[in-house]
This record gives sequence, structure tokens and C-alpha cells, in this order.
Amino acid sequence: MRKYIFDIDGTLTPSRGLINTPFKRYMKAFMENNYVYFVTGSDKPKTVEQITTELYDAAVKVYQCSGNDVWQQDTNISTNNFKLPDEAEKFLAERLNDSPFKPKTGMHFDFRPGLLNFSVLGRNASLQERAKYKLWNSEDDERDYIARDFNELFPGYIATVAGEIGIDISPEGMDKAQIIHDFSPHDELHFFGDAMEPGGNDYSLSLEIAQQGGNVYHVKDWKNTWDILQNINAIDQYEPALRSGMSEKYNKD
Repeated sequence: MRKYIFDIDGTLTPSRGLINTPFKRYMKAFMENNYVYFVTGSDKPKTVEQITTELYDAAVKVYQCSGNDVWQQDTNISTNNFKLPDEAEKFLAERLNDSPFKPKTGMHFDFRPGLLNFSVLGRNASLQERAKYKLWNSEDDERDYIARDFNELFPGYIATVAGEIGIDISPEGMDKAQIIHDFSPHDELHFFGDAMEPGGNDYSLSLEIAQQGGNVYHVKDWKNTWDILQNINAIDQYEPALRSGMSEKYNKD
């Protein structure tokens, strides 16, 4: 059975932004004819704000907080929680204090079911401040260094770069890859995400799906996602035999 799994930030919406209205209409029609699942590091209220209740409720299942808070419409299927060790929290506080980046906007530790989202900039930042940090980090690679150092110091936990300003931290086995257990090895999986490079929070799930022979699409933004879906639909309608060739093209892009 064919099933589609989508990240949210940077894949279906601008990071921390709202879904484009024409794309929303397209996704609604697409979801009426396909099995669609969402997996994101965000919590439910933020996801609903980004994609609307209409799309949220049309999904087969939504994996919030990297699969640690699972929902079907208004029903909470399961929730995982954890406590970050004091030494790990102290390490992050020190890196926050040592970072030369300014401004620091507050709400640097965002505890969610099963994970901590840590941000030097802070989640109270405006869009302009987020853009400033994104540009600065692209040159300094601060998030990559923090995640790397964290992983070396605290075995048993995984820190991955997430979104434009954050780092997701969770116990091993509680990242996005955990949702693979909800799917059959016989399912034809198509996974769309923007952070599939090593260290990105879509990477572990992309490996699991690729190992099962599924299709993985490393997208640049929601427009890229839309373009790929339109190509998939065109091939389904007119040239099913070309599907494998199309998948290979986008897996390389």
C-alpha cells in the first residue's frame, strides 16, 4: 500500500510559517485520494496553526515532537516523556551564554514530549531576528558544533539540527525514525523532508525508509514538494512505468 509521510517546517510550509493557500487546496485534494501522515518536531497547537485543522484532521496520523506525541484528529494515541540530565542542561546553558550571537530573545529551552528544542536565538524571536540568525549560522555553523559536542559528551542522547534556529535533543530511539514501526515492510513509502543531511532531524527516518526500499525526497522548500507531487500525479495518470526513473531523479536532487 502506498503511503506518504511529510515533514512540516521547510517541507509543507516556510519554517515556522503558514501553509500557502493554493498549496493547501492542492494538499487537501491530494489527501482525499492518498494515505498521508505528518511527522514534525513541533507540538500539536503549532502544527495546527501552520497547516490548519482541515489538513490536520485529514491525515491518517500525525507524529508530533518527532513521534513522541501521536495524534489521530483529536485523539491522543500515545505520549513519551523524558527528563534531560542536569549536566546536559548545564552544558547547553553554558553554550548559550558563550555564544557571541545577539540578540538572544528568550525561551531557549522548549521542553516537549520526548524531546527538548534548544535555541541560542530563542523562540520568542521575530521573523527578522530568525532570518538574521539563519544567515549568521550559515557562516558560523554554531548549531552543528553544539549538536556535535553534545553527542560526544552525552551518549544515549541524540542532538540534531532542526528547522532554522533550533536543535532537537532526545534519547536514542526517540527521534523521527521511531515511527517506522507503524508501517509494514510491504508498504510503499514516500517521505518528504528538508533536513535529510547527516545531523538533520529527518536523516534517521530517511535512512530507515531507504533501507526498506522506500522513496526519499530531500526537498528545498514547500514549492519543491509541490513540484514533486505534481510529477508523481502526472506519472500515475499517464506513465506508471516511469515511476522508478522519476524517483531516482529526485533522490539525487
